[in-house]
Amino acid sequence: MEKKGALDLNIFSKIHDILAHHVDNVGSQSEEPHSQPETLSLENLSSDHLELQHVALLISEISGISKSDIKKITSELIEGLENARVDDSAKPTNGDSKTSDEAKDSPDSVKKPDTVAMPEDFRCPISLELMRDPVIVSTGQTYERAFIQRWIDGGNRTCPKTQQKLQNLTLTPNYVLRSLILQWCEEKGIEPPTRSKYEGSSVEVGEDRLAIEALVRNLSCSSLDERKSAAAEIRSLAKKSTDNRMLLAESGAIPALVKLLSSKDPKTQEHAVTSLLNLSIYDQNKELIVVGGAIVPIIQVLRTGSMEARENAAAAIFSLSLIDDNKIMIGSTPGAIEALVELLKSGSSRGRKDAATALFNLCIYQANKVRAVRAGILSPLVQMLQDSSSAGATDEALTILSVLVSHHECKTAIAKAHTIPFLIDLLRSSQARNKENAAAILLALCKKDAQNLACIGRLGAQIPLTELSKTGSDRAKRKATSLLEHLSKLQVL
Repeated sequence: MEKKGALDLNIFSKIHDILAHHVDNVGSQSEEPHSQPETLSLENLSSDHLELQHVALLISEISGISKSDIKKITSELIEGLENARVDDSAKPTNGDSKTSDEAKDSPDSVKKPDTVAMPEDFRCPISLELMRDPVIVSTGQTYERAFIQRWIDGGNRTCPKTQQKLQNLTLTPNYVLRSLILQWCEEKGIEPPTRSKYEGSSVEVGEDRLAIEALVRNLSCSSLDERKSAAAEIRSLAKKSTDNRMLLAESGAIPALVKLLSSKDPKTQEHAVTSLLNLSIYDQNKELIVVGGAIVPIIQVLRTGSMEARENAAAAIFSLSLIDDNKIMIGSTPGAIEALVELLKSGSSRGRKDAATALFNLCIYQANKVRAVRAGILSPLVQMLQDSSSAGATDEALTILSVLVSHHECKTAIAKAHTIPFLIDLLRSSQARNKENAAAILLALCKKDAQNLACIGRLGAQIPLTELSKTGSDRAKRKATSLLEHLSKLQVL
């Protein structure tokens, strides 16, 4: 026999669950309502909707729901409670109970996961809900894709369950577990999990696949204003959540946006390239963007677009190049590295930073190092070394040089570009990190090169190197000590 008040508690739980779905807060979804007062009455609620709306308003204020959503939420709740009242009044007594066969044949007999004891391994550790798309992270733990992706997108780099550092951000589908979940659902007569309309997005249109599909169709309509408006809306949606990025890609947004990269309207072009940048944050979309033929038109935007479009095109190239195969494809595309070097020379402050980041990532691949040097990257890098007003520019230049110097042809070009005097100046007066990188580049330039070694000796590198060997970081000390040893051997000879 149920305890008195248990039904009221279930009603409160219904209110809380509906509201919790509207809050982009994982913690609120897992709260249990046991501590709430059991003061609500089914009869009062169903007969007095104004009182129910007042209760919903109070709870929404605690949960952070906007008042504009209350009317919709309350309607859903009233409908659910009316159904609950009908179900309750229709409950059979012991004498009229259906047989198990009759129950099985009933169309209303499909159960929900929360009515059956669920294996704990089937629950996402973050949402505590039955998983629809389980994925494995580097620690071996399994999570629902949307929730762990949102965790990662928030800048977290640890496993939520174990707190171990994630060695990489790869999400591997757990097909075995997914199969077991589907099998369990079938055996228990439970509806298999599907994407919740409340999952992830805080933007109303992001919760509605039909609205997103309509928005994607508008990207190809005849009206320029409608195309521009749709691209701007998609840009905003793709920035906000992983679920939006997934839904937009599934709805065919990427091919339509690639076409808009060639738009004659600068603002439409800017919205399109920025939308692709935002969509590329989700790793699976990176491949779709490249396969969709976006590289060449993105490079065209990088060369001829507005400054903001060029900045975001450079950022998109960086994002896409995080996949190793894309480093090769982008680097070998005619004009790609040249356009980035041009932005590094003459772009806005943010544009130069985006270009430097993209060039650094591309130059991890050996063949791209030579392409960058031949495209003239050393000239702006030397200028950045001399820019005393921006420690960030100096740091970026040193980081790129430290990658380039490992290639023999690039090493020769760096020395010919008269970088050595500037590197020695940085040993004397720069920040600790820059001193360390400067010493590392000088050591690479001087290994098996007596001419460069003699040059740093003539320029008085011994004093700052000796100081660095005593006071620098462990890496800086090693580099400085090694250089001093080479100088000592040269003097003996």
